[in-house]
Amino acid sequence: MTLSDPTMRQHAPAAERNREPILAVLRRVLPASGVVLEIASGTGQHVTHFAAALPELVWQPSDPAADARASIAAWTAHAGLTNVRAPLELDVERTPWGLDSAQAVLCINMIHISPWTATQALFDGASRLLDSGGVLYLYGPYRRHGAHTSPSNEAFDQQLRSRNPAWGVRNMEAVVALGEAQGFACGEPVEMPANNFSLVLTKR
Repeated sequence: MTLSDPTMRQHAPAAERNREPILAVLRRVLPASGVVLEIASGTGQHVTHFAAALPELVWQPSDPAADARASIAAWTAHAGLTNVRAPLELDVERTPWGLDSAQAVLCINMIHISPWTATQALFDGASRLLDSGGVLYLYGPYRRHGAHTSPSNEAFDQQLRSRNPAWGVRNMEAVVALGEAQGFACGEPVEMPANNFSLVLTKR
């Protein structure tokens, strides 16, 4: 198979649904130029959509899974994009990450399908990578003040924990506190479709 083979391009319906609402937030919060590292890029649908819409930025996708990295490369080739780098093999809990600096870090729908140690490692790594003013963008479902924001999120949380007890929808306040401890200030949470939130954290 080659990168032009459409079977190489994995497809996640959720990525199609949420890419425009996420992009609307990114347009407001990302820097005008520089490198944007995406953690856990998955299929590659997000990074290629964002890179096409924001061509002045250099996009660095990453994923620990080889099949995901192949899909990212295939989507990039399919879109004909020159501002998307080859995907990195990156696991947030293993250092080094493979690049020395970035102006922003994106992490979409990872925190709830990984152990809490991965979230801790994400903040630790982003803190090292970003200079003052750098942006860490997080997207996904959260509890607020210890409570689920919808019955569907509660059911989703139970489903996740049945698959892996270390997974689950996190308390937003705990995530924000973790960021604060690593030198990030969190702006007002942005409500997103389907009971998700965008968190925009800025490195002090």
